[in-house]
Amino acid sequence: MSELPALLSERLDAVRVGVASAAAAAGRRPEDITTVVVTKFHPVSLIRDLYGLGVRDFGENRHQEAQQKAADLSDLDLRWHFVGQIQGKKIRQVAEYADVLHSFDRVRLVEALPRTGRTLSCFLQINMTDDRNRGGVSPDELLPVAERVLGHPLLRLRGVMAVAPLGEEPARAFARLRRYSEDLRQIAPDSTEISAGMTQDYVQAVAEGATHLRIGTAITGNRPDTV
Repeated sequence: MSELPALLSERLDAVRVGVASAAAAAGRRPEDITTVVVTKFHPVSLIRDLYGLGVRDFGENRHQEAQQKAADLSDLDLRWHFVGQIQGKKIRQVAEYADVLHSFDRVRLVEALPRTGRTLSCFLQINMTDDRNRGGVSPDELLPVAERVLGHPLLRLRGVMAVAPLGEEPARAFARLRRYSEDLRQIAPDSTEISAGMTQDYVQAVAEGATHLRIGTAITGNRPDTV
């Protein structure tokens, strides 16, 4: 069973109001900000309910689940955002259904993609921590990897993406991300977008220029106990 549409509507409206308020405080237009509803572990019935409430952008971070949902909901005009870490051996399959890839983070992903087929939008994920095992390119790798993405005929580089590190003030982290966005624009002037901000920190992300928010539980409610 999906959440009652009335409850979904209330939560969705609350986030829309919050985004509009954050945009106004930052001197920005709310229509320039895309809210991607992250639906990991939630059933397709909930996605259909959200579609009925006007949502078109949905995010998933596990390939098998995302692939199945995209197939089950192929009758709807949805935009699928893949927001999880991408395995090199799965990138071709992800590219078959995803419209936007938020977590490009290494040259091997570029090399694994075919050079004919559908065009894909992507963000370069930046690792905002000192832990090299976490997803994302290090800041000093950003421009070299971006050059490889720009050289692929089917990739459209939209901008940068990051998750605010635990233990760091989100406003400070997103201010750093904004500077990385400015660095990227030195070689990719049209790659102006920023994917940042989740349920707990989207207000700070909007203040620092985020164009794409990845919001889950504030809209969907708690995840079901089973997948």
